Amino acid sequence: MTERLAQETVVEFDRVTLRFETKAVLREISFTLQRGETKIVLGAAGSGKSVLLKLTMGLWQPDSGRITVLGEEISHRGEDELFVVRRKIGMVFQEGALFDSLTIGENVGYVFERLPAVSPEEAERRAREALRFVELEQTFDLYPSQLSGGMRRRVAIARAVVGQPELMLYDSPTAGLDPITAARIMTLIVKQRDVGRVSSLLVTHRVQDAIQMARSYYDARQENLLPAGQDGARRDTHTRFLVLREGELVFHGSLEELAAQRDPYLQEFLA
Repeated sequence: MTERLAQETVVEFDRVTLRFETKAVLREISFTLQRGETKIVLGAAGSGKSVLLKLTMGLWQPDSGRITVLGEEISHRGEDELFVVRRKIGMVFQEGALFDSLTIGENVGYVFERLPAVSPEEAERRAREALRFVELEQTFDLYPSQLSGGMRRRVAIARAVVGQPELMLYDSPTAGLDPITAARIMTLIVKQRDVGRVSSLLVTHRVQDAIQMARSYYDARQENLLPAGQDGARRDTHTRFLVLREGELVFHGSLEELAAQRDPYLQEFLA
């Protein structure tokens, strides 16, 4: 039986356009992201993928159109107003973006610096819990320079999930990693999708990661990814694709629908 999600819109782009000087980097973009759903964003370099994430965070504002995140229209909000929304969002940057002068525990718990209602003891407990989620609790007192690149990326995920976000944004989370480490990162991302039912926008250049995410689910008993159709049922992984081309949204749908497209630009992502 196919699992169904409650239809609750977490992100909505309504005819969003953004220009840098005279060039439109996104044009008339419209889509919705539902509760518990993942949208994987594909496109050639410079097509506007990372721009879309920054607009969702409210780091940039559109020239026209409307962006709604977690029920709040954020298109033209000030920083103080955006803080309330951003507290519910986790962001994983491509390079991890950890603070070199802070320990791993301090990096993960940094989000609580602006939340005085959370005691230092509670902040440490939640930081350790988040590190346990990515299987790195033993690194709590170490510094980023003492970790491998893959471990730092896993710490970045722990930092993103420590605040129990309702929305996750991933900017090329496996870029530059070896295949084994990349697979481990993807397992964590799918675990967050399936165990936490967290909505996600994920930008990636690694199509194999996107296909794996669409065709796999996280099994808590085996603590691993399993094929979505291996038990004979059609399990919905709640993963869809957005494809951008020169700032325009040229595809929005499932992996099967993407595979059926005959447009050469779309076909190259599955070649």
